[in-house]
Amino acid sequence: MSIEAISSNKCFGGWHKRYAHKSEVLNCNMEFAIYLPPVVSEGKSVPVVYWLSGLTCTDENFMQKAGAQRVAAELGIAIVAPDTSPRGDGVPDDTEGAYDFGLGAGFYLNATQEPWAAHYRMYDYVVNELPDLVEKYFPVTGKRAISGHSMGGHGALTVALKNPQRYSSVTAFSPISNPMECPWGKKAFTHYLGNDTRLWKEYDASELMAAGGSVPALVDQGESDSFLTEQLKPDALKKSADKSGYPLTLRLQPGYDHSYYFIASFIEEHFRFHISHL
Repeated sequence: MSIEAISSNKCFGGWHKRYAHKSEVLNCNMEFAIYLPPVVSEGKSVPVVYWLSGLTCTDENFMQKAGAQRVAAELGIAIVAPDTSPRGDGVPDDTEGAYDFGLGAGFYLNATQEPWAAHYRMYDYVVNELPDLVEKYFPVTGKRAISGHSMGGHGALTVALKNPQRYSSVTAFSPISNPMECPWGKKAFTHYLGNDTRLWKEYDASELMAAGGSVPALVDQGESDSFLTEQLKPDALKKSADKSGYPLTLRLQPGYDHSYYFIASFIEEHFRFHISHL
């Protein structure tokens, strides 16, 4: 595996960098961002928080809008932000150009249906290929946490729930908590996974959390989020956690919506949650 530098910007004493590489898992070229805190220049290796973004986003949205680098610099944490789906010539997209499926909407799963299966394997990319790449080329430890927003919150929760040995903690903003029961999830799962709902359960955080687990989780949900009732369904996640005794802290935040203003307001608390477990 090799990487190609795209850009580099100094930020809070550390460095925000972007790279491109050939993904064997996704069968296309991919880009990702990494923030390296100032202590890296002193020869120290640092833990990593992986950030998964939501529908229509790339690696750039969170890094430019959330303001996470300041607290990451203070705490000595690297941030890695992948793209939200495979891209490029030959990668299939929704034929009608819908924002909630295809390019920008990989849903962090391994597709089983054609024509998606050849490229849409974001689960394997996030869990295995990207961390292997990061740990090969950058001064990071094997300690990892994961976080995300909306579709990325769904991805962060499911990835952590299915891989408790790989992550010290998980947080999410406005996650799609029960995709089997919402329009975004039903559309994506039908196309990517087919009609067998047993496969859907493997990528539904509420279903997985009902079975229990041990990775500490913090979820923030804005009460003024326009997607709250139809798409996000945090009540299903809480019900599952209550049933299994899962270590979930779910906070409903009055007045906040689905935007990066919401994320920027609480990202410091999420990173401090992660460092307490890292």
